[in-house]
Amino acid sequence: TLEMASDSPESLMTLCTDFCLRNLEGTLCYLLDNETLRLHPDIFLPSEICDKLVNEYVELVKTDSIFEPHESFFTLFSDPRSTRLARIHLREHIVQDQDLEAIRKQDLVELYLTNCEKLTAKSLQTLVSFSHTLISLSLFGCCNIFYEEENPGGCEDDCLVNPTRQVLVKDFTFEGFSRLRFLNLGRLIEGVNVETLLRPLASLAALDLSGIQLNDVGFLTQWKDSLVSLVLYNMDLSEEHIQVIAQLRKLRHLDISRDHLSSYYKFKLTRRVLNLFVENLVNLSSLDISGHTMLENCTIPSMEEKMGQTSIEPAKSSIAPFRGLKRPLQFLGLFETSLCRLTHIPAYKVSGDKNEEQVLNAIEAYTEHRPEITSRAINLLFDIARIERCSQLLRALQLVITALKCHKDDKNIQVTGSAALFYLTNSEYRMEQSVKLRRQVIQVVLNGMESYQEVTVQRNCCLTLCNFSIPEELEFQYRRVNELLLNILNQSRQDESIQRIAVHLCNALVCQVDNDHKEAVGKMGFVMTMLKLIQKKLADKTCDQVMEFSWSALWNITDETPDNCEMFLNYSGMKLFLECLKEFPEKQELHRNMLGLLGNVAEVKELRPQLMTSQFISVFSNLLESKADGIEVSYNACGVLSHIMFDGPEAWGICEPHREEVVKRMWAAIQSWDINSRRNINYRSFEPILRLLPQGISPVSQHWATWALYNLVSVYPDKYCPLLIKEGGIPLLKDMIKMASARQETKEMAR
Repeated sequence: TLEMASDSPESLMTLCTDFCLRNLEGTLCYLLDNETLRLHPDIFLPSEICDKLVNEYVELVKTDSIFEPHESFFTLFSDPRSTRLARIHLREHIVQDQDLEAIRKQDLVELYLTNCEKLTAKSLQTLVSFSHTLISLSLFGCCNIFYEEENPGGCEDDCLVNPTRQVLVKDFTFEGFSRLRFLNLGRLIEGVNVETLLRPLASLAALDLSGIQLNDVGFLTQWKDSLVSLVLYNMDLSEEHIQVIAQLRKLRHLDISRDHLSSYYKFKLTRRVLNLFVENLVNLSSLDISGHTMLENCTIPSMEEKMGQTSIEPAKSSIAPFRGLKRPLQFLGLFETSLCRLTHIPAYKVSGDKNEEQVLNAIEAYTEHRPEITSRAINLLFDIARIERCSQLLRALQLVITALKCHKDDKNIQVTGSAALFYLTNSEYRMEQSVKLRRQVIQVVLNGMESYQEVTVQRNCCLTLCNFSIPEELEFQYRRVNELLLNILNQSRQDESIQRIAVHLCNALVCQVDNDHKEAVGKMGFVMTMLKLIQKKLADKTCDQVMEFSWSALWNITDETPDNCEMFLNYSGMKLFLECLKEFPEKQELHRNMLGLLGNVAEVKELRPQLMTSQFISVFSNLLESKADGIEVSYNACGVLSHIMFDGPEAWGICEPHREEVVKRMWAAIQSWDINSRRNINYRSFEPILRLLPQGISPVSQHWATWALYNLVSVYPDKYCPLLIKEGGIPLLKDMIKMASARQETKEMAR
């Protein structure tokens, strides 16, 4: 099944490629003069490996924010005697003129340059070095490749003001590219004469002229015996264009689709034009007419349309001209046309907006080169996932992930894609998703959060992360996700809902994780960030979820982590504690979280002297009588005091209140608690409690510790009995029973 396949590990080739790229110095290369990468002299790699290294490198630079690009990477492939390249795909700003120049001696067969805006006419000259071997070439979206810099003559001063001017290169042609069969010139800059450029090519098989306006395409007939694929997306057509296309009888794929939102088109599709294509292009197996307006009705009567089982047989086609097809088309593009809603469409695959299948076909077909269409298709998928149930979940997820990776800087795709991900990863789809797939989702979500400070993207990404088990599923990106969330929380202007979700995530991330994780997050400024949020809320006099979550997060991050406890004290945490207590006397949940945190601080011997002030001790003593949240607030206050008492009478450096008076109040509090209380607390270790047992200096601390253990093992035996045994609690209890200083009721409980 698809499910099992998607969870299989990456191939050894992929893993090795990834490892080498992340550790070039330790594997294939050494550093010359501490800056230039050089290949080890005994390394010889075939094109199967080199192609993968280059293509994966481009992918990593584009989609992995932690991956550092190397200035001299492409020079590793400058000598075909040690590294061979054949088929490479380069994208966007990752590639510059000098990179292509570095590999000019390679015998490239396939070179795809997609949206490489930094390439200039210098690279056109480099292309000539590949002319004798190139079969496939794409210059899609390389908008500056026909521009060169020119120094204008004349006045010196002017040269300083404007040292270079962009000039269009007019004399370049594909002369000498004798093997070139597949060419994509999509979004070519205006002013280049396409006809002159292409004339030298003997036999073109595939040509893409997306987004180029040509009034005369008659020159295309010179390849009427060889052209099998022609793409004229967003070209404004006329009757002349149609007549030329009809002569290209070898065509198997024709795309005359358009983006109906981009500009005004005079051309309208008619029944006659479709008939002309069907009659003349007998080999046609793929046709895209998305975005076109039909000038007349091409459909059969609606009575007939609704009859019978849905069929892809041309004879039953709801679109009349297609009844002339010899066989169903492999692909028919009808996205944003009225035709896609008909019943009988003679094609195996249809792109459209009628149902999930058509929408997924559209995303699949248009993602690479048409983000403007893809974002609208993903928006439709978002509605399907939100309102109905997705039946092709894995395919939908993989397509959205690909689109988000491919168009990291496209705001529309990031907004619609991140929203769709939220619905595609929620709990009802959980069972169908592999670990690998869920990790890919997390990666693209974090990419989106990094690239976009835009509120909608940030909110969608945070919400999507809430669909995962935290911290387990985010463990593999632990540092990165924490940094991103803290970054969101540290922004000066904040969206209330994002703030709430981000604090919730931060809290979940530091709950139930190892201490080294907590220390690392503490060093990132976690404690400071939470205290700032609390400070803001106090100033506004609001105690909301953000306030409660922030204290809860501090409680979690200080658990058995002395460094973070110290930070809490150093950043005036106690001052905020007292202010919150005073401002919100009725907020039980808040009191519980704050005292849980102070319990963690009190466990650290070196920090206890800072709690030893009349003000703090009075506050803790008064909270012993609190009935907030069952026994939790009283219990935690007693815990704090138990650790302080454990330091002995000589550590009691205050006159008021008296130590004995506080001890008396502690005994009274413990005796008032119900031993069978269900608890709102989670212990990962009993160590801080167990250390209060083998001592005679503070019997009340001993009693609190024994009560805590008794309550937890009797109410939650499955969880806490094994923990008590594992941490050596049994011998400690036995020894305590023999101690003369221990109170009788403590011994009873211990027994």
